[in-house]
Amino acid sequence: MKNKALFLDRDGVINVEKNYVYRIEDFEFIDGVFETLKYFQDQGYLLIIITNQAGIGRGYYTEEDFHILNGWMLAELNRKGINISKVYFCPYHPKHGIGKYKKDSNYRKPRPGMLLEAIIDFDIDITNSILIGDRITDIEAGIAAGITETFLITKDENVSKNGESYNTNVIKDIRDLLIKRRNK
Repeated sequence: MKNKALFLDRDGVINVEKNYVYRIEDFEFIDGVFETLKYFQDQGYLLIIITNQAGIGRGYYTEEDFHILNGWMLAELNRKGINISKVYFCPYHPKHGIGKYKKDSNYRKPRPGMLLEAIIDFDIDITNSILIGDRITDIEAGIAAGITETFLITKDENVSKNGESYNTNVIKDIRDLLIKRRNK
C-alpha cells in the first residue's frame, strides 16, 4: 500500500516568514504548527518539507548554514513527537543565483522536481496527499506534481497570478487546516 503525505513549504508555513531565515535565533515556529503536524502524523501522513532556499543561491547564507538550522528545526519538532520524513530544498535561482547556484532547476518551485522526487522516494499516493504553502508557486508545484488537495495560506480570498485563477483551498493559517480536517 502506498503512503500518503502532507507536503509543507517551510517559510510562512512552519516558521514565520522573515526574509531569508537561516539563523536559529531568527527562526520562530508558527502558532499551531506542532498540533497540526502531530495530528496529521497520527492520521498516518508522512510529513515532508519542500522548500526553495534562494538565499543560498544569492549568497546570503551557505548550504552549511541551512543544514545547521534544518538540524535544529528537526530536533525541535522531534522533541514534540513530530517526525519529518525528509526536507527537500532547492538552493538555485535562475536570475539571481551566484556561480553554480545560477541555474534554472526543475527543483525550484513552481516546478515539481522536489515533489516528484519525494513521491518516488517514499512511494506516495498523490490522490490521498495534501500540499500546504503560502505562495502561488507552492500550489503550482503541487498541481504540476498531480496533487489535487492543496491549501494556500493567505489573507487574500482571490487566488490568482497574472489573471489565472487557481483551484485551491484558501486558509488564513496552518491551524485552519487542522480545524477543517477535524470537522471533516
